Amino acid sequence: MMKRVLCLLLWAGVARAGELRALDDVELAKVSGGDGISFAAHVVLNDPTLVGAVSDSRLSLGFSGGGQNRYIVFKNVRGTVDMFTVNLGVQTRSDGGGDYIAIGLPGYVRYTNFGFESLSVQNDPSAPVTGNLGSVNINGTVSLQGQVRFWGH
Repeated sequence: MMKRVLCLLLWAGVARAGELRALDDVELAKVSGGDGISFAAHVVLNDPTLVGAVSDSRLSLGFSGGGQNRYIVFKNVRGTVDMFTVNLGVQTRSDGGGDYIAIGLPGYVRYTNFGFESLSVQNDPSAPVTGNLGSVNINGTVSLQGQVRFWGH
């Protein structure tokens, strides 16, 4: 009996899918949604525990000025970042000035061995690291509140 009910529900959903149609601008302006989109992320960069892990990775940013190219080189960027409840939605301004896109800051961020081995400024980003301007290793959690808002003029 349960299988029949499930099949009936799935069939009803497929039948409704045939009713989709394009909306014009007037109809689209009348559509309202729920709370937007929420998502979580688990990002792992250069995990040294993986087989075949890279031992000399680089992230470089290039700049030119005065006829010379310079690169900021981050050696062995690595670590884990977990973010929960990042929100994306469309809101209406309280003064009636229109809509804006609101990106809610993550309520919880956890860093595990997140950072880089060394930082240097070089003429060639692929050359051996010539100097060390420091390193960073972050372990901890952050709780954030608020939004970043974008709107057109």
